[in-house]
Amino acid sequence: MSIFDILGGEFIEIIEWVDDSRDTMVWRYDTVGRAIKYGAKLTVREGQAAVFVHEGQLADVFGPGLYLLETNNLPVLTRLQHWDHGFRSPFKSEVYFVNKTRFNDLKWGTRNPIIARDPEYGPIRLRAFGTYSMRVSDPARFMSEIVGTDGDFTRDEIAFQIRNVIVQEFSRAIAAANIPVLDMAANTDQLGALVVRAIAPVIEAYGLILPEFYIENISLPAEVEAMLDKRTSMGIIGDLDRFGQYAASEAMLAAARNEGGAGAGFGAAMGAAMGMGAAAPRPGPWGTAPAAAPAAAAPPPLPGRTVETVWHVALDGTPQGPFGRGHLGRMVTEGRFARDTLVWAPGQDGWLPAEDVRELAQLFTTQPPPLPQ
Repeated sequence: MSIFDILGGEFIEIIEWVDDSRDTMVWRYDTVGRAIKYGAKLTVREGQAAVFVHEGQLADVFGPGLYLLETNNLPVLTRLQHWDHGFRSPFKSEVYFVNKTRFNDLKWGTRNPIIARDPEYGPIRLRAFGTYSMRVSDPARFMSEIVGTDGDFTRDEIAFQIRNVIVQEFSRAIAAANIPVLDMAANTDQLGALVVRAIAPVIEAYGLILPEFYIENISLPAEVEAMLDKRTSMGIIGDLDRFGQYAASEAMLAAARNEGGAGAGFGAAMGAAMGMGAAAPRPGPWGTAPAAAPAAAAPPPLPGRTVETVWHVALDGTPQGPFGRGHLGRMVTEGRFARDTLVWAPGQDGWLPAEDVRELAQLFTTQPPPLPQ
C-alpha cells in the first residue's frame, strides 16, 4: 500500500448531515480514526447549525452555508502536520450538527389533579393537557447544558423535563390568574400566555424556546361535572311554580282526549304536578308571614272543541277515577254507580252526591226500568 493510499483514507473532505428521522436534535459526525483535511468543505443546510468541539472545548458555531476550512482560526488538524507522532495527531476535533427546526405536536398534561381556589365553588380539582412546539435557539448553550457528548440526541430526551416545567408553572398560573372555572375555556389563550412567560427563563437557560403553546382542555372531576349538569338542567326548567301548573294542565288535556281510560295514572300525574306547583312559601313584604303563591289561570279550551269534565268517584270508601260521563253511564247499568254515590271534579266545591250534579243526574232519569222477573 502506497503512502498516498494511506493518506487518502485518513482525510475528511466533505462534512455534512442529511437528517430524515424528524426527531433527532443533535447528531455527531463520525471522525474516529480520521482527520479533517485542510480546505475541506463544510455544508450546513437551512435549519441546521454545526458546532466544532476541539480538545473537549467548544471552538466555533457555523450557521447555514458552505464553508472552506482553510483559515487559521479553525481547528483544522491533519496527520500531515504531526509526522513525529506517526500519523496520529494528538489533537481531537469533533463536529456536532444541531437541528434548529421546530419540533411540533409535543404533548404535556397533568398526571395528578391541581388544587385551585374558585371564587364561586371554593377549592376545586382541575386537570389540563395540551401541545407545544420547541426549537433550539442557542446551539452552543444547548450543547454545553443539555447534550454534552451525546452523539445522537433526540427530542424525547428533553421533552420529559420540559413537560415537568410546564406543569409546575401551569399550576402557579392557575392559582394566580383567579379566573372562575366556568370561564377558563374562554380564557385558555390568556392562561397559555401566562405559562409561556413563566417558563421562558428556564427554557432559555437550556438554549431552547417554545414558539407555540396550547391548552387544549381544562376539565373537572367526573362527579363535579355531573353536579354541574344537574344545575344546568334546573336552570333550563326555570320557575318550578309555572312548570308544575303547565304539567297539571297537560295531564288534564291528555285525560280529556282519552275518555274513561286515564285511570289512576292521571291521578298520580296530576298529584305530582300539583306537588311541584306548590313551591316553598314566599316571605311577606315585612318578613312576618309567608305570602300565598298566586293561582295561575287554567289554559282556555282548544278552538272548536269542548273539554269534557271528568269525575273522581268514592267507591267502597276509596276515591277512584277520574272517569268520563260515558264510563259513569256504564257503571250505572252495572249497578256500581248510584244517586247517592259521592263524586268530585276539578273546580267543584267538595264531594257531592251524584244526583246533585246536573250533568250526572241525567244518567239516572234516562235509564230504562229493570226487566220483569
